[in-house]
Amino acid sequence: MTENDPLIIERPVLALVGPTAIGKTSLSLELSTRFTCEIISVDSMQVYRYMDIGTAKASREERQRIPHHLIDIVEPDDAYNSARFVVDSMRAIEMIHSRGAVPLLTGGTGLYLAALKNGLFEAPPTDPSIRDDLRMKLAEEGSGPLHEQLRLHDPQSAARIHPNDSSRIVRALELYLATGTRLSDFLKNQASRPSPQVFKNFHTIGLNCERSVLYTRINERSELLFEWGLEDEVRALLDKGFSPQLPSMQSIGYRHMINYIEGRWDYAQCVELLARDTRHYAKRQFTWFNRDDSIEWFDRGAVDPVFESVDRFLKGAR
Repeated sequence: MTENDPLIIERPVLALVGPTAIGKTSLSLELSTRFTCEIISVDSMQVYRYMDIGTAKASREERQRIPHHLIDIVEPDDAYNSARFVVDSMRAIEMIHSRGAVPLLTGGTGLYLAALKNGLFEAPPTDPSIRDDLRMKLAEEGSGPLHEQLRLHDPQSAARIHPNDSSRIVRALELYLATGTRLSDFLKNQASRPSPQVFKNFHTIGLNCERSVLYTRINERSELLFEWGLEDEVRALLDKGFSPQLPSMQSIGYRHMINYIEGRWDYAQCVELLARDTRHYAKRQFTWFNRDDSIEWFDRGAVDPVFESVDRFLKGAR
């Protein structure tokens, strides 16, 4: 084995994916109890401390009952990314295997899971002055004009990135303006690059359901977030000094509550736009995961077939 050879992981690794609000948390707890798993969060928001309600973290009691990893590991103003996730998740996988348990990667951030399985996307170096110009334009005009600019240059990336996701819009535009190559083209080539680790026994379960059912669940949860205390959670974050412009604070739920707290939206607008943007996000998650032919899909209510699939996989991986 040479220095450049990938790390081979022979022991089994499970993943449970699907869109937001489909029921991944409850099923992950059932799987963990039945098959002696420890859960690794694959969620770009659950890494942040103090952000519990809007990110739908498992409760403290659930986390005490089943070990969870990569939850509450950084401050909301820390720049967490897929590269850090790969390092952290590999460390967690090794630790879980050493205890004789099965790692269960659970979440909806498809980019993180793809980086772990297929290797990191490494863009060429860009020009800091371009980034500064884009950030200045963002501060002056908002994300809308930048998203339209991205749509003209890279329509595939613009369709994937939400118009309010200013940090990703800036990164995609910076890459194009500095190199002349679209982010979507770089991502297409990612799968052909060798990964630093190879999983010999990796099984991914996907949860699905009728869109109307999922959207009803999303609409109901958007209203319940007020009852669960999201407003107090966001006010506490602002009181701690975390800027409303942070990428973490501009995520779904948090930017909506900020607009409500600062008086730009009333209650009805906040709930309506939160539900709409969450539905759009779920649609993008479906699109991302549907590109992965290795995922075995199940209806969200089909618990026994999921158990049977996991049981077969684990027996075959021995």
